[in-house]
Amino acid sequence: MTLFAAVNIWRWHPHPEVWALVVGLIGMYAYAIRVIGPTATQDDEVIVTKAQVRWFVAAMVTLEVAADWPMHDIGEKYLYSVHMAQHLLLSFVLPPMALLATPTWLARLVIGNGRGYRVVRWTTRVVPATIFFNVVVVFSHWPAVVALSVKYSWFHYSLHFLVVAVALNMWMGICSPLPELRFTLLVQAGYLFLQSVVPTVPAGILVFSETVAYKSYNHAGRILGMTPIEDQQLAATIMKVVAGTYLWVIIACLFIRFATRAQEDDRVRGVQLDRRAPAGAWPEPPSSRPVRYRRPSGPADEPTLTWDEVQQQLADAGPAPREPSG
Repeated sequence: MTLFAAVNIWRWHPHPEVWALVVGLIGMYAYAIRVIGPTATQDDEVIVTKAQVRWFVAAMVTLEVAADWPMHDIGEKYLYSVHMAQHLLLSFVLPPMALLATPTWLARLVIGNGRGYRVVRWTTRVVPATIFFNVVVVFSHWPAVVALSVKYSWFHYSLHFLVVAVALNMWMGICSPLPELRFTLLVQAGYLFLQSVVPTVPAGILVFSETVAYKSYNHAGRILGMTPIEDQQLAATIMKVVAGTYLWVIIACLFIRFATRAQEDDRVRGVQLDRRAPAGAWPEPPSSRPVRYRRPSGPADEPTLTWDEVQQQLADAGPAPREPSG
């Protein structure tokens, strides 16, 4: 069995359905940009940016690598760790690339503004998106589901379609082409943290299991130098460590963006206040100004006149003279 695996593991298998999918997506993207874009956008609106085109190319390369030979064949027939890496690419790498490659006008054209838009707006909220994504993650790693995906290629591709669909829905809150569907930066960080928690459960089971959890990968001997138990432990490492590190790097970038934006907002607010009230332009409010009392000016040795002395001088002067009438 070891010799058979070593000889046949790299044997090439054509996947015309994957080629048709990739070529079809490239054709639809090019048609949308070249034909639909000029009529669906304003004169001063950018149809597509260079960065979006680069993201699309990266997404198509990722799709081809994850769904075609050799990753698909090795992951389906020989190594569960390769199967896990395949699902990691389809759920954590491909979806954000595809969303970043989509112009806003194209996303609005596809989703519309009716019932479809309302459904997307509801499913991309924090709670529904988290539940849908993690339920599919647990479902796709259920031993019976894995056995079916290994046995039937059509079921395997259908499972991939489901994984990509819920992953696209999950990533909409982070990098949606529709700005109103994105969460705030702090919510995005907490949201991605939630996505890193649930996979620890199956990963922990696989790491500490002393038996092979997936009978379809319980081959005799070694494949690429690994026993089935070592292959299972490597798959758990990919699920927990690699995927977790990937998410935590994004979380750290979100925190840096949040702190940088907060500093920039404080600086702009300070400049606006300085421009609105320059130094010395407005008097301080009376309650905030210190009260200072001054002594009357004059010689320091000048005698002080009392009220009794004033009355005495008025009495000595007699009555005031009357003015002559008419």
